[in-house]
Amino acid sequence: MSIIPIFSIAFCIRLVSLYISIRNEKRLKAYGAREYGKMNSIVLTLFHISFYGMALGEGIRNHRQVNEFTFIGITLFSFSMMMLFLVIRELGALWTIKLIIAKDHVVNKSMLFRYIKHPNYFLNVLPELAAIGLICQAWTVMLIGLPLYCIPLGIRIYQEERIMKEQVKGY
Repeated sequence: MSIIPIFSIAFCIRLVSLYISIRNEKRLKAYGAREYGKMNSIVLTLFHISFYGMALGEGIRNHRQVNEFTFIGITLFSFSMMMLFLVIRELGALWTIKLIIAKDHVVNKSMLFRYIKHPNYFLNVLPELAAIGLICQAWTVMLIGLPLYCIPLGIRIYQEERIMKEQVKGY
């Protein structure tokens, strides 16, 4: 069995989160929220899309079929999506894929955010990319792409920490 249908389902699930992000971004900006780190957001988006595309390309080029790695990837992807939608639920209208700070931004003090710093990145994004790599059995993309992805992700975390400390009371 081909990996393409499984990859396609994963991709479509991710599109749902993109829709939520765009909706929240429009609403936030309409109420005066400000975006920070625009260039890094673009770079992260390009890396994310490239990772997906290159993983699928490597899987197709190497004629990968569904096997035990695919099922491990599906399990990891399911976990990462549960974490994504938990983060979205916790942050509500504040959640976007961009670094946007609302005028009345409130620090989330839920258990998830108290115990895990940046759960969206560490419980969703990195596991998601590893899962896509496993689903596609894209070993080269994982070996090179994941460390490269960590560069703009590290920059995003640094930016987010700095901006939150400067702009958000109680952070």
